[in-house]
Amino acid sequence: MKTIISILAISFISLTGIAQKDGDKPYMTKTFSANAIKNLKMTTSGGSLTVTGTTDSEAKIEVYVRGNNWNENISKEELEERLQNYELTVSQDGNTLVAFSKNKTNNWGKKSLSIAFKAFVPENVTTDLSTSGGNVSVKGISGNAVGKTSGGSISVTNCKNKIDLKTSGGSISATNCSGNIDLITSGGSISATDLDGAIDLKTSGGSISLDNLKGKTNAITSGGSIKATELRGESILKTSGGSIVLREIRGTLDAATSAGSIDAEILELGKSLNLNVSSGNMTVRMPMDKGATLNWAANKINVSSLSHFEGNTENNTVRGTLNGGGIPVNLKVSSGNLTVKPL
Repeated sequence: MKTIISILAISFISLTGIAQKDGDKPYMTKTFSANAIKNLKMTTSGGSLTVTGTTDSEAKIEVYVRGNNWNENISKEELEERLQNYELTVSQDGNTLVAFSKNKTNNWGKKSLSIAFKAFVPENVTTDLSTSGGNVSVKGISGNAVGKTSGGSISVTNCKNKIDLKTSGGSISATNCSGNIDLITSGGSISATDLDGAIDLKTSGGSISLDNLKGKTNAITSGGSIKATELRGESILKTSGGSIVLREIRGTLDAATSAGSIDAEILELGKSLNLNVSSGNMTVRMPMDKGATLNWAANKINVSSLSHFEGNTENNTVRGTLNGGGIPVNLKVSSGNLTVKPL
């Protein structure tokens, strides 16, 4: 059965005040039976979207309305007048909850509003979120979490399964999530902690910070540094304009920077180790008691020990086998020095 709630149909809606700040009470609250809810779709043109997974018997959507200027004080009469220019709907369509707002006039001047939604839904819900000018936050969801914002930050916490979130102009934070994780920003930093799965992180203009990631990680930035601690599995880390600092790395690693240094601590080699610096220095601490095939090149190479090595060593190249050969270890510095130390 399809149920539609709008700002003009006030049955079953709690109008509890005018919200201009996060701490204020919602303008509108609507509750639904949680049993039938499988999907959540929220769309707004000028506010934030927040989703929280719960085990409650009821699902709930709260609507927050304020002026676009945070310091603006709006009377109830003024708010209601401005809302005449908006379509605002909270509805249930089968097993899908829908929260939708849109400026019907496309007039984004002083009389415009910011309309935000907060949803409290079953943990296994699948989300579809879209906002043109606000933050997106998803917490405690085990269904697919899909969403985008054109001008805000993204936060995802305690989520599982498929996570596909994008922002055109904000930072991204991900904590304690697992599954297929795809997070993209065109203009902000990325912080990822305690993730497990197929992890794809991309930013066009910010730094990347990684801590305790397992699985297959692909982290790329076009204009920032990368710092990673406790990576396990297979990792690809690349930046076009910053340094890379790596600590407590276990597994296969491919890392490269076009304009910065690499400082890496490799506790355990995986299938291969590939590090590349175009303009900068490289320092690597790694096990020297394992079978490895070495291919190193730099303006100058400093290495404290190469016991059980067979091959050629020169001032700017090292090529040969260590401890009988095995894991490929390729270290290349196009313009700079390479220093390798045993753990």
